[in-house]
Amino acid sequence: MTPGTDLPGEAEAANELMRLAKAIARHNRLYHAEDAPEIADAEYDALVRRNAELEAAFPHLIRPDSPSVAVGHEIAASPLSKVRHAVRMMSLDNAFSPEEVEEWVARMRRFLSLPEDTALAFTAEDKIDGLSCSLRYEHGKLVRAATRGDGEVGEDVTANVRHIPDIVQHFAGSGHPEVFEVRGEVYMEKQAFAALNAAQHEAGARLFATPRNAAAGSLRQKDVSVTAKRPLRFLAHGWGEVSVLPADTQMGVMRAISQWGLPLSPLLVRLEGVAALLAHYAAIGAGRAKLPYDIDGVVYKLDRLDWQARLGAVGKAPRWALAHKFPAEQAETTLEAIDIQVGRTGKLTPVGRLSGVLVGGVTVYNVTLHNRDEIARLGLRVGDRVKIQRAGDVIPQVVENLTRDTARAPYAFPDHCPVCGSEAVAEEGEVDVRCTGGLVCRAQQLERLRHFVGRAALDIEGLGEKTVAEFLELGWLAKGPADIFRLEAHRDELIGHDGWQEKSVDNLLAAIEARRAPDAARLLFGLGIRHVGAVTARDLLKHFHTLPALREVAERAHAGDAEALAELTAVEGVGPVVVEALGDFFHEPHNRAVWDDLLREVAPPRYAVETKASAVSGKTVVFTGKLETMSRDEAKAQAERLGAKSAGSVSAKTDLVVAGSGAGGKLKQAAALGIEIVDEAGWAAIVAAAG
Repeated sequence: MTPGTDLPGEAEAANELMRLAKAIARHNRLYHAEDAPEIADAEYDALVRRNAELEAAFPHLIRPDSPSVAVGHEIAASPLSKVRHAVRMMSLDNAFSPEEVEEWVARMRRFLSLPEDTALAFTAEDKIDGLSCSLRYEHGKLVRAATRGDGEVGEDVTANVRHIPDIVQHFAGSGHPEVFEVRGEVYMEKQAFAALNAAQHEAGARLFATPRNAAAGSLRQKDVSVTAKRPLRFLAHGWGEVSVLPADTQMGVMRAISQWGLPLSPLLVRLEGVAALLAHYAAIGAGRAKLPYDIDGVVYKLDRLDWQARLGAVGKAPRWALAHKFPAEQAETTLEAIDIQVGRTGKLTPVGRLSGVLVGGVTVYNVTLHNRDEIARLGLRVGDRVKIQRAGDVIPQVVENLTRDTARAPYAFPDHCPVCGSEAVAEEGEVDVRCTGGLVCRAQQLERLRHFVGRAALDIEGLGEKTVAEFLELGWLAKGPADIFRLEAHRDELIGHDGWQEKSVDNLLAAIEARRAPDAARLLFGLGIRHVGAVTARDLLKHFHTLPALREVAERAHAGDAEALAELTAVEGVGPVVVEALGDFFHEPHNRAVWDDLLREVAPPRYAVETKASAVSGKTVVFTGKLETMSRDEAKAQAERLGAKSAGSVSAKTDLVVAGSGAGGKLKQAAALGIEIVDEAGWAAIVAAAG
């Protein structure tokens, strides 16, 4: 740290900014793209504020991927088509104290060169925790709706929003602008959210974590009938592209939007001066528990549009608007129990069971404890008095152990899975403890079997996730993947069951039978051993050729045999992490039983990569960017079959770079080194020429 300050030195700041950019991008993806946040709003805000603090101190270190210039998250693998916004959908800067609000107003005065006695008017409204949506009307008719996405490109949800009763298909009245994009939040009320989760629980379906997640998941559906059944609402709070504005103030335009038939927040007001803003903030905060929907603050906007235009934006946020966030509400209660939940990937997540306590108008009974390290950090034990908060009005969490100094035995985190009894381990450098049971663990079976029969593994046609779930429910796959090859015994039972016909049953059984002699690398990958992906599986089998040979060396390496360890780590792409994962897998008796059972049903031939003479034989190829017609693993497998070596980075030894869409640094590096570059079509031509 630099002496006399709370800021790091330049090198440390650069490293911290890199870590913050990656962490914030990950949490943006989880929140905006996957509707599955892992941290509370307050924790996320703290990361963003730290990033802003460092960038203010070291402006020359601002990264191209900085969260200060990014909005939302890039739309990646979505079933919905993409829409480019005519006017960028921006984010808002946050304030957490009255002083920050006062400074925001002072900055605007300085920017506009306004005297202190010039009255400033603002709009103020509650900040709903929903999914941002832009509605494009042409001549008063709704023609397109899109989510925010990354601010530049969102997802087309036009068909979905037509089922939201708050969203009118035609503006009321006449004489509407040629183009007017209304922007607002799609949300779900608390009572509707509770009813939806109750129905989900009754049906055995996935529960939603928050009303915001439920709204986002309901709107971003390819199947519009799902959206139609969900109780979604909409409130307008602004606009995007317009051909002409109906007023010259923020409040005037919002009133016009209301007259056209779209709802506004009932708490939207026009106020003058900072004192009035802070009083409205306090009033909304005092009554927010009684609101029918979740909010996390109050949004202020300068009322005059000509001043808004002069102020413009900096980075991702307008200068003329601000989100004044609420602090997390807290309460004290007793930790009555710690339960361990096992996720679909084997992660053991501790959940605290509480004596019910009212926080922010909601009675909280459960709280996430995140992981083993968090329990140790807080010194939590059953019976402790704890302080909890609903950070961002959403995710309950423990912020303080009030009785940690009381003499009591520490909590012992389980070292075996509570579901299947297999060993539960944490890899070096990781905080998460995971069950090693894999295919025999009931909590993981559906995900593991879906992976086993998937396209990149055994690729059994007709055996998708729905069918696997159905067979699991019937008890036909209880012993693991080997049971797939014993489904013939249930042929007569299956015919006529839930729509199955004789032909479809026989087609499925034929597809299964066709995998009796599977590719050994695909089979190994299909077992879902941690850190053993498709490429690593091929690398291992290229060296050991058979699965029994691999197992024998892996078990010896786990037992401490130096020669076996050296042989494993000599395999390209295999390091200590993969060696440990293989050792953990074969050390668990349940896994060995599944392995033995499976190899009694299938007989993978000796693995050997057949190569063809081609234009890239003996050369090193690097794939970069997004490939549209194949996965990265498939492309690398093609390179192997053509006698080429696939590398992960560009160097002077690289012979060819295949650039997909969005290729960045590697493409520039290749061009600088004079390396041959082809696009995906060019690579396809090389593959085709090899025959």
